[in-house]
Amino acid sequence: MEKLNTPHPYRLIFAQNVRQIRRLNEISQEELALNAGISKTYICEIENGSRAVSIDIMGKISDALNMPLEQLLIRDLLQPQT
Repeated sequence: MEKLNTPHPYRLIFAQNVRQIRRLNEISQEELALNAGISKTYICEIENGSRAVSIDIMGKISDALNMPLEQLLIRDLLQPQT
């Protein structure tokens, strides 16, 4: 039986992709938070996978990163496709 506190895999995929895209674009957590209208602490918790995120917040983050939300949910987004 799965532990109740185990984050859903999509939460971790989203977290990893947000962090990677943010770093690739050389955006600080503070800048992303400001552009998304949320707190820096919230961005940090999202990127660590410790925060469950609403679809509204996911949309704000994807807008701030100029990336379609559905792409932020792709496993291994930045890995070469074979």
